[in-house]
Amino acid sequence: MQAPNKQMLRPFSRPSSKLVHALLKPSSNHSHYNYHKSSLLQLEESYLALLKKCSNENHVYQTHGFMVHRALDQDNFILSQFFHTCSSLGFVNYAYSIFISNPNPNIYLYNTLISIFSRQQHLSEDAICLYKQARAIGLYHDTYSIPFVLNAVTCLITCRQIHCEATLTGLINDVHVATSIVRMYSSFGCIADARKVFDEMRNKHVSLWNAMIAGYVRAHDMDTAKYLFDNMPEKNVVSWTTIIAGYTQGNQFSQAIGVFRKMMSVEVDAKPDEVTMLAVLSACAHLGEHELGEWIHCYIIKHRLPRTVSLNNTLIDMYAKSGNVKKAVELFENMETRSVVTWSTVISALAVNGYGREALHMFSRMEMVGIRPNSVTLIAVLSACSHAGFVEEGRLYFKTMEEKHGISPDIRHYGCMVDLLGRAGYLDEAANMVKMMPFEANVAIWGSLLAAARNQGHVELGEQALQHLTEVEPHNSGNYSLASNTYAALGRWSEARVARKIMRDKGVKKLPGGSFIKVKDRVYYFYSGDRSHSQCERIYRVLSQLNKVSKTVLHEDWGYEELLDADNPQEDHL
Repeated sequence: MQAPNKQMLRPFSRPSSKLVHALLKPSSNHSHYNYHKSSLLQLEESYLALLKKCSNENHVYQTHGFMVHRALDQDNFILSQFFHTCSSLGFVNYAYSIFISNPNPNIYLYNTLISIFSRQQHLSEDAICLYKQARAIGLYHDTYSIPFVLNAVTCLITCRQIHCEATLTGLINDVHVATSIVRMYSSFGCIADARKVFDEMRNKHVSLWNAMIAGYVRAHDMDTAKYLFDNMPEKNVVSWTTIIAGYTQGNQFSQAIGVFRKMMSVEVDAKPDEVTMLAVLSACAHLGEHELGEWIHCYIIKHRLPRTVSLNNTLIDMYAKSGNVKKAVELFENMETRSVVTWSTVISALAVNGYGREALHMFSRMEMVGIRPNSVTLIAVLSACSHAGFVEEGRLYFKTMEEKHGISPDIRHYGCMVDLLGRAGYLDEAANMVKMMPFEANVAIWGSLLAAARNQGHVELGEQALQHLTEVEPHNSGNYSLASNTYAALGRWSEARVARKIMRDKGVKKLPGGSFIKVKDRVYYFYSGDRSHSQCERIYRVLSQLNKVSKTVLHEDWGYEELLDADNPQEDHL
């Protein structure tokens, strides 16, 4: 939360007029001068301009001397601005030393230091101590004290104590105080306590509604969040963005896009900002909504929204997942500022779209310009090697990542290598890497081994991988299906049926396959055996015809098809 602005500070003490006027007196032969208030304001403006130019420790000392010599340190607003400048340059201790030397600090100066301390994690306890100290010396907390100190609270008990004080003093009736308490309870997962504070407020400002909705989003209760959103008397861009982001984070991408479309059609004042676009572009990327993604890109350009690095990164990701690699690379090349995330995103974009060599070239460019890769970057690089089949390059990158880049390979990097070796047919090396790595293999790694064993017809390794998978994920039907398919591909029908039988005996349910299609800006989802669609009879008629044609064309694999049909007899009745 930002410090109170200058307008809010007028009720607090001002510099001694006699002292300041005497110090402001210019050199002149005249003995009397009639100085106006504008002279003092002009001095304040000059000093504030001077503060903005501070960039090092010497500047801080010089501006402090300027302030003391002209008695500006008696002005709470000027002194607070000096404290904020010290904080922004990393000289918090110097600001605190000036604060404790002040013989009569008021609540505003305490609030300023509490605000500064609360923004730095290692000073959070000091912020709470200052808050308590202000009360101990007889000062009364105001509607700024509580929101500031709550930013530093990391303990639920302390939060409840501050809530009690706000209730006893009546400060809880201030919307800013109530909003900060709702946010704090929500951050601790105490959504019922947050809702109680929300419900007890008579005059609910839009910021309070937004805080409560964000609390439900954090608690993954999108139904209640959407209910509150729909019943808000007034919505702003934060309201819409919170709901869109909530749906996106919960993988409910269609709902996120639906809310965004409604926002654009019904709202006049609440225009989307760059944060809104980040959330909806992520949904577009996951659904392959390239048309909407391109429209959003045009909207960003037309309305001159801030082209932050994060926003550009999301645009690159959206175009890449939509298959438009050319546009993704074009965006990358036109960026003036690129972060390590930018480079990682474009490397991954090239890799997953089949441009392995180009991805590795992009990584070389990254190294040449001096951008240090992180662990995610190396995952993208190893993924590029895996997709392109560059075994030797992958081995080299994996071997040198620690000594060259200072990055210790984690289980994700080992997973990429196992996938790379398995795809290329080096099954023994892949299996040995799983045995030698300093981690317990996870589902993804055993799954890669099982898939590679199926493709290479390595039954023994496939059985070993399946055994581990069934221990880690005993209720995942895909593992059993993949093992059954491995046996079937080798013509070992009895073992294939045994794998299916084990799945049934353990009560493992095979999740129905699903797909979706977009028609006239609406996304339709289809699941195996689902008959909820209004035109399901026509759909199933077409599927039946396609099923017959595919069986006719692939008659040489009838044994394998027969096996699948034995587990799904209803498919004959499409």
